Amino acid sequence: MATKIRLQRHGKKGKPFYHVVVADARAPRDGKFIERLGSYNPNTNPATIVLDVEKALKWVNSGAQPTDTARTILSEKGVLYKKHLQGGVKKGAFDEAKAEELFAAWVEGKDSRVEGKKAGLANAKAEVKKAALIAETKKKEEIAAAVAAKNAPVAEEAAAEEVEATEAAENTESAEG
Repeated sequence: MATKIRLQRHGKKGKPFYHVVVADARAPRDGKFIERLGSYNPNTNPATIVLDVEKALKWVNSGAQPTDTARTILSEKGVLYKKHLQGGVKKGAFDEAKAEELFAAWVEGKDSRVEGKKAGLANAKAEVKKAALIAETKKKEEIAAAVAAKNAPVAEEAAAEEVEATEAAENTESAEG
């Protein structure tokens, strides 16, 4: 039986979420599958991939053919690199311990790049928020200045009227007295 490693779509319209599964090549996309290997969520930035590397490696070694997107996911998680390292062990280029050491170093580097991207996105988001806050503050100050300028002649007139009223009151008092 020909097996494929492929994505099985879940989620609502416009918000896809995928299960990475091993299925018979003749089965429909969202139909019956043999084993679930993990999940893939392209809605997050960076995309969230949860994959059982050992199960995926077992299926790849037993001849399951990944689809293009599934191959990219397997590559992203290091399944294909681990298969490559196992080929080197079989040929005698290095031993199993060296292969595990190389794979662990690769995974550590990959995780640091993903964390760097997440940190960069968080910093960019914070900068945008900061710039928006500064722009909003500037706009509020402009509006306050415009309102003050509009109300200034009215305030001067009111003050002038008040002065005139007090002068008139003083004049009437002095005329009476």
